[in-house]
Amino acid sequence: MRRLLALLALLLPQTALPAAATACRDEVFEATSFTLCEVTRADDLRLFLNGADGPYGSFAAVNDALAADGATLGFAMNAGMYHRDLSPVGLFVQAGRELAGLVTRDGPGNFGLLPNGVFCWGEGGFRVVESRTFKTRRPACTWATQSGPMLVIGGALHPKLLPDSDSLYIRNGVGVSPDGSRAVFAISNDAVNFHRFARLFRDHLGLPDALYFDGSISRLYAPNLGRSDLGFPMGPIVGAVVPKG
Repeated sequence: MRRLLALLALLLPQTALPAAATACRDEVFEATSFTLCEVTRADDLRLFLNGADGPYGSFAAVNDALAADGATLGFAMNAGMYHRDLSPVGLFVQAGRELAGLVTRDGPGNFGLLPNGVFCWGEGGFRVVESRTFKTRRPACTWATQSGPMLVIGGALHPKLLPDSDSLYIRNGVGVSPDGSRAVFAISNDAVNFHRFARLFRDHLGLPDALYFDGSISRLYAPNLGRSDLGFPMGPIVGAVVPKG
């Protein structure tokens, strides 16, 4: 029977495996649950902010816009901090067009907890770059979003992250591989402090550079897990686009 099945597998037309962007997974690190979504250069990763009627604000609105082109989101999450009008707090580059400028000054809140950074990608692959370094040696980025703080910088944790901090929230962010070929997005399913979240990227995933996106409002769309988090309207959204159906 096994030989017959193997023969049929060779004779029948082969179908493509699902793209990595459609396959989010749950993992546990130090007794904390996380959901991880990984993309490679082969995936169609984009940033979303405004549609025909203003800010998208939700995964559903992005999917509605993509449907006109026969596409949908393989996964998505919020991608950086934003003002009350949902505009980005820092740098935002969408399909090569800069919609908001880089911010390098320190300030209040997590965004101003320097060093912060920029997640960018284009033909050269994925990068997470400290903001002031980005200003002086700006790489070519087709897409970019700024947030803060940095979580991991060249393999070192952000110096102000405390291992015993009692600031616990649902948090999300992104880390990149040393060669820029992969980006791994993570969201905690349990409340977690910055230090453990940063070590998820460095110690569990082996990623030398990682950036925090946000906390408490963090949300994920992962259809392969049957997940579409609801909440107040969001600003920047990052997502992988796949053919619908």
